[in-house]
Formats: sequence, C-alpha cells, structure tokens
Amino acid sequence: MPDTSRTPSRRDGYSVAVIGATGNVGREILQTLWDRKFPVSKIYALASQRSVGAEVSFGDDEVLKVQNLETFDFKGVDIALSSPGAKVSAIHSPRAAAAGCVVIDNTSHFRMDPDVPLVVPEVNPEAIARYKKKGIIANPNCSTIQMVTALKPLHDAFKITRVIVSTYQSTSGKGKAAMDELFNQTKGIYANQPASETKSLFTKQIAFNVIPHIDVFLDGGETKEEWKMVVETKKILDATIKVHANCARVPTFIGHAEYVNIECERPISDTEARRILSNAPGIAVVDHRADEGYATPAEVAGEDAVYVSRIRSDPTVDNGLSFWCVSDNLRKGAALNAVQIAEVLVKEYLSVG
Repeated sequence: MPDTSRTPSRRDGYSVAVIGATGNVGREILQTLWDRKFPVSKIYALASQRSVGAEVSFGDDEVLKVQNLETFDFKGVDIALSSPGAKVSAIHSPRAAAAGCVVIDNTSHFRMDPDVPLVVPEVNPEAIARYKKKGIIANPNCSTIQMVTALKPLHDAFKITRVIVSTYQSTSGKGKAAMDELFNQTKGIYANQPASETKSLFTKQIAFNVIPHIDVFLDGGETKEEWKMVVETKKILDATIKVHANCARVPTFIGHAEYVNIECERPISDTEARRILSNAPGIAVVDHRADEGYATPAEVAGEDAVYVSRIRSDPTVDNGLSFWCVSDNLRKGAALNAVQIAEVLVKEYLSVG
C-alpha cells in the first residue's frame, strides 16, 4: 500500500488514523488534532470507497489523500479516531483494535458495552484505564457530553439526585446533508416552494419549525436520543441519578442548547453554583441577568467550552437549580472530546515507540 500519510516535521509522536475523515466530525477531528498540536508522526485519512482519492485538510496548508477504510491495514497505527457511522464502526473498530490500535469511537455502537469505557475527560478520565479490555474507548453522544460536563462539578458539590433536560439540537447533529436540507428548505420557502419538495431527512419541515423527534421511537414512547442521554449519563457520572430527557431538533446549523433542571441531596444556591461552575474545567459561565447576558448556539460555533447561562434556583423542589448550556456539537460534542481522550491516553497510558 502506498504511503499517502503526512509526516509532520514539527511534531514527533504517534501514528494516527482518522476514520470517516470526509464527514463533518472527521474534518473537525483533523483540525482539532492540528490546533492542539497533538503529537503526530504519521496521519491517515480514511473513508469509504466512494471517497478514495478525495483530499482533506490537515492544518492550514497540509492536504491528505483519503484512503479506503475497507482495505486499510491498521498494523503500526497507534490511535484511530473513528466517526464513520455505527454500522461501519461495528466492523472496523474491532478490526483496528485487533491490529494493536487503540480506537476512540465516536459512534453509538460501543457506548453501552460494559467492557468499553465511555469517557468525558473533564468528568471521568480514570475510566480510560479500562481501554485494554477491547482496545476501544467510546465517545458519548454530543448532547450528553455538554450536559455531564456541566453536571460534574455540581454533582461533586451537591450530589445530584434527579435531572430533567430539554434539548434544542442543531441540524449538524444529523450530518452535512441535514444542514443542506435546512438551507435549501429555507431558501425554497422564500421562493414559494412547498417545504415537502425539499423534505428528505427530517420527518417534518425543519425550516422555521421545531421537531420533537430525534432518532427512532422506542417502546416506552421515548426516542433513542432521549434514551441515550439517560443511560450515558448514568454510565459516565452516577448510576443512581434519575434522568428524564426531552430532545428536539431546531432550525440552526451548529450548536446544541439545553435547559437543565436538577434536584440535589444537599442545599444548593445559584450563587454557589455559579462560583463552582466558573472554576470548573471545560466550562465558561456567561450569566448576566440583563439583555445579551447569556450564550446562544450562534455565538459558540468553533469554541471549545461548554457555556453555561441562566443559573437560577428552582423553588418548586427542595435543593433545585436550573441552567442553560450551549456548546458546539461538532467540537466539544464530538471532535474535541475524542482528541482530549487521546491526549489523556498518550500522557498516561501509551508511550512513543
């Protein structure tokens, strides 16, 4: 196989493969690796047969040619950051792990496997140690990542017992084609084109609308996206926390928003919660009780932090609190979290060579 990887002159380190390199998340992973100066010696861009020969950027002026995931030999690759879709990952993540590569998998396939750690580095970095069982580390759902990042410091201080979350999720969570559908549908409505003519990926019109439906419906009436937030929060943070999720798709391109309401075992105040969140890793508090004194999805695109606003006591329950949080779902909700896992992995568990 010809070597079409890139060998950077300014960094020595690990051989890295990015699986699903032509997708939204894959491209963001490549950019994040570069931005954070991850120690790369060789890097491979992998995707399906139809993308072979395409070019993707690595950094400001580097270009990688995409190779065929189906035939790629993972022997000698140290780390794979994988985001090709669950069915593809089910085949190729174990194949890469069997070749000695540690896989950080961004799909839903391995998240609830008891032998696969599910990790948010600001929350449970110690779980990474269990990667040796299968050679795979799972990246959580984007909505779960931003929520548990904000919940962790509050849980440590006040012992959360119950969470109710309502999400407002952007179209990029469903991929580039979904973003295109929002764009084309919006444009079409202004041109008096019926929305039904541009509706494909969403069950209802997405332009100028809100759809209370993400992923498939399950027997209990919840959607799979809502189920993910429940079970993933329990696995990452605390199995005893009660979680109820309501997930909706909104007509934005990038950035998920959530209203989170919590009940705690110990007394909690908005002043103390604000102080604790302001000092927590991965969180930026923007909470001024005035016009424009809060963060919105449009403002956090390209940002690494989870932004928390509207922190206020909930007097309807004992020890209750509500807050608003927003984050770039392609960045912290996917690519950045995966790269942060890789950073802990190489610092604590792997060595060059």
